[in-house]
Amino acid sequence: MLTRLLAGSLIVACTILAIILVGGRADAASKAPIPAANVDLPLASTAGKQTAVFAGGCFWGTQAVFERVKGVIHTTAGYAGGSAATATYDQVTTERTGHAESVEVVYDPSKITYGQLLRIFFSVAHDPTQLNRQGPDVGTSYRSAIFYVGDEQRRIASAYIAQLDEAKVFSGRIVTEVTPLKGFYRAEDYHQDYALYNPTNPYILICDRPKIESLKQQFPDLFVDYEGRH
Repeated sequence: MLTRLLAGSLIVACTILAIILVGGRADAASKAPIPAANVDLPLASTAGKQTAVFAGGCFWGTQAVFERVKGVIHTTAGYAGGSAATATYDQVTTERTGHAESVEVVYDPSKITYGQLLRIFFSVAHDPTQLNRQGPDVGTSYRSAIFYVGDEQRRIASAYIAQLDEAKVFSGRIVTEVTPLKGFYRAEDYHQDYALYNPTNPYILICDRPKIESLKQQFPDLFVDYEGRH
């Protein structure tokens, strides 16, 4: 966690992460997004609200991506995988709580599907081949995980991972956990929309801003060109 606050080594570490996020792709030379999910639900016929929870390293960057996706209504940085009693930043940083830094995504299923959210998650939000880390951030709290809500999400997520592995989209095997959501616990206020309110932080500039630019480049039809949602 402290590496996020130490600008000295972040430039090198996060530059490496940016290379990894592209280099993890088997077709690293391409800037096209990864294939769409073969298994997905159609867009709903009426507007509504559904929830998805993703963990992909530091929640600052994951939230920065999903809050700029068309069809996403609201995002919240928080913790999932452990208990409510241990859902605080100080406890999670001990790497003994079972929590992963996660983002709750509330979306309108008439505007975006769960499979499309997964595509963004695997394309630009993180490197799903890194085990218990993302770039300079190391530990199980930075693991790649999909906390599914209901059997449909489990089915779609599991099928998509199998599809991507079979197609060898990434140079390594996907290590993303697919596990039921037992609870999501909102993180402290100062973590909410951190990238939005701290755009000049070296960690944000080097680690997270490139993800936003990749989202804009790879998914122009889904990119919301304004700063944040509340």
